[in-house]
Amino acid sequence: MTTLKIGLVSVSDRASQGVYQDEGIPSLQRWLESAIEDEFTVETRLIPDEQKLIEETLKELVDEKHCHLVLTTGGTGPAKRDVTPDATLAVADREMPGFGEQMRQVSLHFVPTAILSRQVGVIRGESLILNLPGQPKAIMETLEGVKDKAGNVIVKGVFSAVPYCLQLINGIYIDTRAEVIKSFRPKTARRER
Repeated sequence: MTTLKIGLVSVSDRASQGVYQDEGIPSLQRWLESAIEDEFTVETRLIPDEQKLIEETLKELVDEKHCHLVLTTGGTGPAKRDVTPDATLAVADREMPGFGEQMRQVSLHFVPTAILSRQVGVIRGESLILNLPGQPKAIMETLEGVKDKAGNVIVKGVFSAVPYCLQLINGIYIDTRAEVIKSFRPKTARRER
């Protein structure tokens, strides 16, 4: 059985220069460990907001390190230095617009400035690449979705679709812990474990 391999890329000029501690990668890794039932390995990169370097990093993680899933954090806004979506689209074989649309939908429940986000989801080869926000709280919200006071999901987070997407594009089968995020796949695509 193939082990899931995840690339985590934090895009930040200041964190990559040591001005402050990166919180994106540790936050993402903790969340993934709580959410994914299956064993997985992680490749991490902390890089500045340079489009060419982001492109090279994404290509390395997909083409050389063979990551099934690559999650970026940071650099998705409208500022001149925010070039993560541009770099992601430049290395994409196909865009998955539903991921970006849903990430903004989730974030709009928390902040009106979510409409300024340019997050995208793409496929390169047999890998899924998703641009996530830079702040740990926003990362979790985007992945998990919006819950009411009773804990019921009222807007699904994007990670509920990730396991089935990975199954479709590269055949890997993973599942999530329902108490964190319930993965969705049609009955015909489910396996007995």
